[in-house]
Amino acid sequence: MLTRARFLFLAGFFVFLDPFSAVGTEEFANPPTPLPVKAGEQIAANLVDLIFLFDRVASDPPTATTPDYLESISRPSSPFYKEYLEYRRGRISRAELVRRLPHVAMMGDSLTQHFYISSPASLFWRARTQRRKNWFLDTDPDPASIRSVYERLEAFTPLVATEYNGAGALVASSRAGDGFRRRIVRTRNLSGQAHQILRKKRFPDLIMIWIGHNNLDWTEGLSPNEREHPEKRLQEMATQFRVNYTEPLQSLIDRAKTENHKVAIVVFGLANLDAFLKARRKAEALHARNQALYPYFESGNRSFESLKRPYQKNMVRLSLILNGEMRSMVADLNRELKNYGNVRVQYSDALTKVDFSRLELINAEDAWHPSVEGHKALAAAAFSALGPSLRFLGIAQDQATPSQPELSDRGAR
Repeated sequence: MLTRARFLFLAGFFVFLDPFSAVGTEEFANPPTPLPVKAGEQIAANLVDLIFLFDRVASDPPTATTPDYLESISRPSSPFYKEYLEYRRGRISRAELVRRLPHVAMMGDSLTQHFYISSPASLFWRARTQRRKNWFLDTDPDPASIRSVYERLEAFTPLVATEYNGAGALVASSRAGDGFRRRIVRTRNLSGQAHQILRKKRFPDLIMIWIGHNNLDWTEGLSPNEREHPEKRLQEMATQFRVNYTEPLQSLIDRAKTENHKVAIVVFGLANLDAFLKARRKAEALHARNQALYPYFESGNRSFESLKRPYQKNMVRLSLILNGEMRSMVADLNRELKNYGNVRVQYSDALTKVDFSRLELINAEDAWHPSVEGHKALAAAAFSALGPSLRFLGIAQDQATPSQPELSDRGAR
């Protein structure tokens, strides 16, 4: 549990953090942090890790396994019945049995987390310790809670789901630093998240990726004249974005080619920024009349300058450009994969189509991140896009389909 003393310490610690910038995380950031400052930041990050070593028991684990999977696969109609018999006869271990279930991974940023801006200490605690409670991996059985993608898949197949996403995550060069603030909340950029997956012995069957929103702050480091004429900047950002996205995605594909099971990767386009900004403007008007509504509204403008009205149009424009880059990237990769029948990459605009102009879909604290209702809408949209990839994997809602048993012979062996 977070004790009062530790809570107060963290509150004071965040006051200390405020002057620091996330140097080295954005592709167009300032020059590297001086070595003495970098050393000091690393010591501080290690100190926070030491403090939170004793709070790991309060953290939500980033992986969920279907609780009643044994009961589910013990039925003769289950495509995993053969594995169940092997387990019962002592031929494979319980861990091996779990490895043979479908594995699903989620990569992304704060829009895939239970995250929103609040007081520094509670924000830090939430970012560092709270997993699940989001559109991908909510596990709360309460009907009023989010019916997550994990729960929707669980309705017709037992599975193992893991989230690798983190608040503040970027599509950035693998050679870029993570930045001090990101290190203390243990956030990894896209390349770092891919590295985590590649380290696992059991490679996922389905990988979902929704990231790039933190790359939309196009005004950072620009002069007034450059802000007036941002065309060159936007194109540079789009070009670098594609390079930095392709590198970790290619590493995942290369690993997938070597697996003895099919792998599907779904790349989701960015949220509809034009719709989102309509809702945010509604929230701004309510906040202006009553400061108790959306109390952390201004936090977005302070830390993400492109949210300010003069820069919104080009932020929306950049989001559309980046979606185009992702769509083209996926098309190019699939052309290269035509000789590999076990790997499929899909681009989906399902999450782009979520209508974030609806005020109830954005968080009542910061008007920046999804609310619970927003997470519900994202879960429904994401799941609706998975049909082609699930059919490719042989995971179908009708467990009696002939293609389903192919899953029974896969997994890390």
